[in-house]
Amino acid sequence: MPAPRKYPQELRDRAIRLVQEARQEEPELSVTAAVTRIGARIGVNPDTLRGWVKQADIDAGKRPGTTTEDGKRIKELEREVRELKRANEILLAASSFFARELDPRLPW
Repeated sequence: MPAPRKYPQELRDRAIRLVQEARQEEPELSVTAAVTRIGARIGVNPDTLRGWVKQADIDAGKRPGTTTEDGKRIKELEREVRELKRANEILLAASSFFARELDPRLPW
């Protein structure tokens, strides 16, 4: 179960939009300066806001990286792989146990 979010999604969306608008109005404004300015105004840590902006850019296709949807899908697949590996180990142990029981030549 994911950890509860400290900031509501509406605040995250608004903060990202404000940073993007500030950078459009002032093209020479760096991401660091924008997130510092906006973060102080809305009460969000600038490093947190920088991460949100970076992920929003990735999701929009403006920069390379793993999108949020792809990240969720990767986690699901990794969980499924772990479950399948565990099931394989259980089946292997069970088949080994029953093979020894059926073949008296095999040592215990």
